[in-house]
Amino acid sequence: MLKKFNHVAIAVNDLEKAASIYKNALNAKVSNIKDYKEHGVSVVFVELENCKIELMKPLGNSSPISKFLEKNKDGGIHHICIEVSDIIKTRDTLLTKGFKILGDGNPKIGAHNKPVLFLHPKEFNGTLIELEQE
Repeated sequence: MLKKFNHVAIAVNDLEKAASIYKNALNAKVSNIKDYKEHGVSVVFVELENCKIELMKPLGNSSPISKFLEKNKDGGIHHICIEVSDIIKTRDTLLTKGFKILGDGNPKIGAHNKPVLFLHPKEFNGTLIELEQE
């Protein structure tokens, strides 16, 4: 079911500053900022050889990242993303096994323009997991 690790997402208060740290201190390849109004986030991706780091900040008043940053004033790891070969089959298998899919249970298009689903952190050792179609 799981294919490969895609990225770790870190919520930040200042996206420009966070991107600058990776770019200047670590000489990392950092994407331009992209806004995803439908998800309520602005993001940049730090490119690594085998995966990415997603830096994200709230966009708009109803951003799900806002509540996370209220609880974690300095930011922190928000979720991890793992690729799957068939997101619908994976979802159906998880539902059959009694796991909760966040939202309405239907995949949404994520930051990589691929279908994604989120799994409830209470069922995965306190970790919010994003599943992304490979």
